Amino acid sequence: MTNNNPNKGKLIVFSAPSGSGKTTIVRHLLKQDRLNLEFSISATSREKRGEEIHAKDYYFLSASEFKSKIKNDEFLEWEEVYRDNFYGTLKTEVERIWAEGKHVIFDIDVSGGLRIKRKFPKETLAVFVKPPSIDELKIRLKKRKTESADKINMRIAKASAELATAPLFDVIIENDNLEKALNEAESLVGNFIKNTL
Repeated sequence: MTNNNPNKGKLIVFSAPSGSGKTTIVRHLLKQDRLNLEFSISATSREKRGEEIHAKDYYFLSASEFKSKIKNDEFLEWEEVYRDNFYGTLKTEVERIWAEGKHVIFDIDVSGGLRIKRKFPKETLAVFVKPPSIDELKIRLKKRKTESADKINMRIAKASAELATAPLFDVIIENDNLEKALNEAESLVGNFIKNTL
């Protein structure tokens, strides 16, 4: 998969520790018609949570389906986040969005985001969303009430490692004030698309 075609879109990556607010920012950007963005739906082998819908929130695959797609080189990037808990971006998903003449926006974990940036350095804007603090992150994750205390502790431990990767991204947005973070994200993405077309 290459992006030599001048009509192909850009790749906008938002990565952050779980609970930093990246999903809220990405949803806001998707509502801005002038940005011409489409969300890249990730594939995962984890169970559905709450009201999640297949092919809207994620492509839900079994661990064995996921492994078979890895073997067939069907992913742009993938990762085994926890044992048999895979996440990845299907190449067909990005190709589908580019074929619609749109730019791809990702809400993706840190290592996946950096892999996309490495594969498409010129076409990708990689944004790291930083929480005000680890304590604030813990509060946000508890408020969600979607995971056990053990899962939350695993996410917090992972967050510390993820925060260390922030300097590898093109831009860091600190999400201590949501409105400010949304405005910052909007102008960053708008300028990136405008300046690289």
